Amino acid sequence: MDTKVNLAGVELKNPVMTASGTFGSGEEYSEFVDLGRLGAVVTKGVANIPWPGNPVPRIAETASGMMNAIGLQNPGIDLFCRRDIPFLKQFDTKIIVNVCGRTTEDYCEVVERLAEEDVDMLEINISCPNVKEGGIAFGQNPKAVEEITSEVKKRARQPVIMKLSPNVTDITETARAAEAGGADVLSLINTLTGMKIDIHRRTFALANKTGGLSGPAVKPVAVRMVYQAANAVKLPIIGMGGIATAEDAIEFLLAGASAVSVGTANFYDPSATVRVAEGIEAYMKRYGFEHVSELTGLVK
Repeated sequence: MDTKVNLAGVELKNPVMTASGTFGSGEEYSEFVDLGRLGAVVTKGVANIPWPGNPVPRIAETASGMMNAIGLQNPGIDLFCRRDIPFLKQFDTKIIVNVCGRTTEDYCEVVERLAEEDVDMLEINISCPNVKEGGIAFGQNPKAVEEITSEVKKRARQPVIMKLSPNVTDITETARAAEAGGADVLSLINTLTGMKIDIHRRTFALANKTGGLSGPAVKPVAVRMVYQAANAVKLPIIGMGGIATAEDAIEFLLAGASAVSVGTANFYDPSATVRVAEGIEAYMKRYGFEHVSELTGLVK
């Protein structure tokens, strides 16, 4: 059985990777997981300067999921390049760096810096608020999606993955905008915006009031959006959103994803990614699939 996946010319040994923000940059999980068994490690978002993140509390549990308002806390690109990339280079896995920013210029600064680094792909997190547009996320405006994709592509030496926000009316509009801007790959979905109120303290569960909902609760939404995007564009898609088992991952592949990311499940089961990869192989063996790519988009 061949589990290799090709994403814009980058070959992964299997279609399973980590979801940004749930795995640090790999070091924290390396004593629990053999990173060399993963198709790729997707790092936590990195910006042009260190970001302190939001005030606490920043995480709240919900029914079938969790909410977070970490605020993309990160050490900045300089420390990331000195510390995290050399660590990940020890392992036989692909390195995908998630990039965040508050302006187009912020993103481009990080992308230009990473052009000099030995990393395999860039994932652009466009769920960040665009400070020049009154705080609306880049990913909620198709015109902004196309523009930032185009600007990033002008500067990137690695293939560019645009990570789409689900907080839109029509995911196909932003998918097509990213494709028009020159994206090589799409990843979706990012978290859904939610809110939780502590009725005993009569206040918000998160200091930020709202946060990103993830985990099993969002999976049906994510599968639907991956299916819609896969039928709207010709780009490969990395599907994510509530994947905890191989069965979950296979749903995304059948809906049109070429690869998958495991996120929230890492918090309660550090071995989730490896279990998912092994389960996909077992499924292929059971049903006679020779190549994992045969699963992609099989359900029409």
